Parts: sequence; C-alpha cells; structure tokens
Amino acid sequence: MAVTVTVADIKKLRDKTSAGMMDCKRALEEAEGDFEKAVEILRKKGQAIAAKRSDREASEGCVLAKADGNFAAVVALKCETDFVAKNADTIALTRTILDAAIANRPADLAALLALQIEGRSVKDLVTERSGVTGEKMELSDYVFVEGASTNAYIHAGNRLATVVAFAEENANTEAIHGVAMQVAAMNPLAIDENGIAQEVKDREMNIAIEKTKQDEVNKAVENAIRKAGINPNLTDSDDHIESNMAKGWLTPEQAEQARQLRASVPAEAEAALNMKKVEMIAQGRVAKFFKENTLVAQVYVMSEDKQTVGDFMKKNGLTCTDFRRVTLNQE
Repeated sequence: MAVTVTVADIKKLRDKTSAGMMDCKRALEEAEGDFEKAVEILRKKGQAIAAKRSDREASEGCVLAKADGNFAAVVALKCETDFVAKNADTIALTRTILDAAIANRPADLAALLALQIEGRSVKDLVTERSGVTGEKMELSDYVFVEGASTNAYIHAGNRLATVVAFAEENANTEAIHGVAMQVAAMNPLAIDENGIAQEVKDREMNIAIEKTKQDEVNKAVENAIRKAGINPNLTDSDDHIESNMAKGWLTPEQAEQARQLRASVPAEAEAALNMKKVEMIAQGRVAKFFKENTLVAQVYVMSEDKQTVGDFMKKNGLTCTDFRRVTLNQE
C-alpha cells in the first residue's frame, strides 16, 4: 500500500539532510514513511555518488577562516564546479565545519573529519553533501595557528584565506588584520630568512650561481660580437640571423662570423669565469629572493611609503609567530 508523503514530512527531511525536495520525497516513499530509514537512504546515496566520482578532479570549492582568541583556523571544502562552490548550503556546511574546528581545536585533518556534529561525523556530512550535489566533495585542507593574538582574512570569493598569530596579547586588530592581508596578497614562504628550509636556500643559491654564470657567458659572447663590428641584437639566434640577412641588415660574412663567435666564445668565457664575482652576484640574487619571499622583508602592501612589513610590525609593537595560507587559485 502506497504511503502518502506530506509536504511537512519532505520539509523535515530536507532540513535534516539538505537534500533536494524530490530526493527527499523519493526517499520517504521508498522508506514507506519511515523518517530514519529515509535519512539512511539519502546517506547511502551520498556514499554511492562519492565513490562513483572519487576519481574526478575537485578544483573548485569554498575556503573560510576564523580567529577566536589565541586560535585561528582555515578549512577548505572542495567540489567540482563553481556553481556548487557558491551555493549557500556549501558555504553553510564549510562554516559549520570551521566552527567545529574552532570549538574543538583538532590536531589535524583526520581528527577534524572524525569530529561529531549532531550525531554525524564531519566526514559523513561531506559525503552526504556529495549525494545532494551529485559532485565529488572533499575536505581538502585544515590548518591553524596559535598565539597570544590571532587574526583571519578571507578574500572575496571564498577561494583564499589566511590566519596569523602574534606574540602580543590584545594586539591592534587593524594592524594584525593588515598582516593577514599581506600574507594573502604576497604569499611569503616564511616569517624571516631563518624560517626558510636549508634545502630551499641551497636550491636558490645553485639556481642563482647557474644563472649568473650564464649571464656572464652571454655578456662575453655579446662583447665579442660587438667587438667584431656586428650588432649582437641581430644575431641572438639562427632564425634571427637568417631573417636579418634577408632584410639586408647583415651580410653573409657577418652572419658567418657571428655564428662562429657564438659557437666558440661560450666555452672560453666559462673557463675564464671569475667565480668569486659569480658568487657575490649570486648572493645578491638570493638576498632578493629572501626580500620577496619572507614576510618581514616584503614591502607592506598597505603602505604608501614602501615600508617593510617588519618595520610596520615594529611600529605597531607586533611580533608575528606563525601564519598559514590556503588557496584554490592557481598561482
């Protein structure tokens, strides 16, 4: 015997599960009016959809952050499409998970996924939401900071968020929020040079040395070509040499001489490199890398007089102790 499903029943199930009205109606009909059974049907549907779409790419989503006293966190709930990412229910679920993280302060993502919210784990809530949207959904990020003062920043569009921590209690809210915005805008790797991993420092120095050596060799080649009375800008590649001969800007003899110089000078120039000079130039390049990629050395984005973030924090009596940044944007 068919069970009559009322609008009130459907609304009650929708309020509990966030599933679509028709999905709720079908689940109640299949469950013959048994509310808890209908909830289970919808949950299994979510699990089935999540399993079916597990190999899909979830590159969209919602990133939110929140600070509460000495603790601040960021969570990212990912999905497949921008439409679902901007849906009010997706944003609400992300906020619910974030609130749970702030209240319980789990140690890592696995602990957050295991947290219970109204009798269901965060992992189950995400899976059930997948059943509602029909898309792969996953809680991809959970990061946090702790300090005497904390602050959070969410960039417009909910795709980028940051949290920062400071050593000082009752820090100026406007000032620490400015630092959170700096982290969002300039994506520093660390607070200062000491926070950069040694392997990163070694890699950057090796890159700087190789680039400097190549630059010095290129200069030697250009000087040799210029000394021969040929414009080096006309001979920087075989294609340009051919093109400039066709235009009459190079004679065949000049073209041949330029080719010979480009073939012979590099080895001679590399053998004669002044490595002390190369290392000094490379050190300058690495110093520039630190200036661009450490928080205290960066130019403060809100500053009109180009002061560094370090100077800005010193002026406001601030000491940044930690920061985290989560983004879904390709950078």
